[in-house]
Amino acid sequence: MTRKTAFITGITGQDGAYLSALLLSKGYRVTGLVRRSSTAEINNLRLRWLGIENDVELIDGDLTDLSGLLRSVKEIRPDEIYNLGAQSFVKSSWQQPILTGQVTGLAVTNILEAMRIEAPEARLYQASSSEMYGLIQEDMQSETTPFYPRSPYAVAKLYGHWITVNYRESFGLHASSGILFNHESPLRGIEFVTRKVTDGVARIKLGLSSELRLGNIDAKRDWGHAKDYVRAMWLMLQQETPDDYVVATGVTTTVRDMCLIAFDHVGLEIDKHLVIDPALFRPAEVDVLLGNPAKAKAKLGWEPEISLEKLIREMVDADMERLKP
Repeated sequence: MTRKTAFITGITGQDGAYLSALLLSKGYRVTGLVRRSSTAEINNLRLRWLGIENDVELIDGDLTDLSGLLRSVKEIRPDEIYNLGAQSFVKSSWQQPILTGQVTGLAVTNILEAMRIEAPEARLYQASSSEMYGLIQEDMQSETTPFYPRSPYAVAKLYGHWITVNYRESFGLHASSGILFNHESPLRGIEFVTRKVTDGVARIKLGLSSELRLGNIDAKRDWGHAKDYVRAMWLMLQQETPDDYVVATGVTTTVRDMCLIAFDHVGLEIDKHLVIDPALFRPAEVDVLLGNPAKAKAKLGWEPEISLEKLIREMVDADMERLKP
């Protein structure tokens, strides 16, 4: 049996690292696109955390550079392409809306063009986002729920989603989109609320800080573990027919309740340390997101295996370990 080759954009991010580990365990050759940085060790931090930094092939490149993508796809000849690269922080998309549009939105067309020209038989996974639902039109969001994006990031993701559908229908490409709801892990960036909470709780427990400052703690999200969600990405590309799938737990939790899990895990009282800071509220808030994973369960046989409680405890423990002298 011929060894499959995967090409991952965003390989140094949370999902890219966990996906790399999954594919390596299945015998894949794993390659990934990395933006040139002045210091390489920052780039592969998450790959090192999982102990796989020497098992993947990293290629210099940028999603906005079509010529480079064409060369990379031609040289690598991937069987599967996973487009996980993006400016992926909602708050930053308000500060950098044009960059977000170029990288998170238009650059998806670059990936599709490179695939269409150099690897039309490959299979593509496009990372869509639950943020596309924004001002929710249904209590539980499925593949048919209308979108109403509420940030430059969400608008850019929506472009990426629909251009993927367009290329699939226009050129017969095997291109699937995963509409992933919030998924976290110890590899989550410090700027995201779950990691901000677990890092903050760890700092308070270790005596390095006394308070945790947050914005809207009544916002509700459907949180899962990134390790579960990358398995869904892989399953999509093993299907005979490409399609779009919601990947979620089907359970919604407030930021407040997520904080309670973290504080309780280390024996701290939330009311003594949590501070609400109005400056941290979004210009346009997404109040609640709740995904319906029924299609992914029925067609992919996918179900999440790691609970929110286990996820948050794992993240707090990892941050405690990071912060210990």
